[in-house]
Amino acid sequence: MKVSSTEVQNNFGKYLAIAAHEDVVVTRNGREIAKLTKVDEISAGVVAERRASYEFGNDGGRKAAFEEFQALSKDNEEERYEYIDGEIYAMASPKTDHQIALMELAVMFHDWSQGKSCRPFVAPYDIQLRRIERQDQLNVVQPDLMIICDLEEHLDADGYYKGVPALLAEILSESTRRKDLLRKADLYMRSGVKEYWIVNPFSKEITVYRFADGEIAENVTFRLGETAKSYIFEGLSAELNRLFR
Repeated sequence: MKVSSTEVQNNFGKYLAIAAHEDVVVTRNGREIAKLTKVDEISAGVVAERRASYEFGNDGGRKAAFEEFQALSKDNEEERYEYIDGEIYAMASPKTDHQIALMELAVMFHDWSQGKSCRPFVAPYDIQLRRIERQDQLNVVQPDLMIICDLEEHLDADGYYKGVPALLAEILSESTRRKDLLRKADLYMRSGVKEYWIVNPFSKEITVYRFADGEIAENVTFRLGETAKSYIFEGLSAELNRLFR
């Protein structure tokens, strides 16, 4: 199937679902520029972060049982790992542009949250998610930034949050770009997250997605000189000129 980049951007959830069954070739001005394909078929080395200290497969992840992920995380407390769709991903140390964008965005979210019941959190902070259609499969991610509105209702006896954040934000890096745009976007959309911000230091853009009923309901991309705004939180915004060097 071939579709235009505009069509994919406006109906991202639809084409993610189609890509699970057949390749979706994305075109711009009649030229093929990208392809959505099943995650298991993505070329080696482009899906996830990796570290030489742990043996990963060619796709950047390592298939493992959840118990193995728990043991690895416990035995390597100074390292960060995520567990998505039955695979472990090691998380590399972020670069300077990533950290600048994260800190600026965190400050803006914190300023907005003053006097409100919803509060922002930054990584590392484990979030456990289950897809609507796969409640038996537990995923553990560490989004760069999140807003949680039901903290007290979902704290377990050990002080860990077990709910679903209302908003998640990921800042792209060279090693995480594909995972954040595909695997995590689909996971967040299908697990009850209401809004997802993708912060792109390469293009100096922020794309905001609003999810509803497991699909993309709305999305918009903001560029330098503009102010990104939330769909679900009144007054929550971010000036792009402050995020990017």
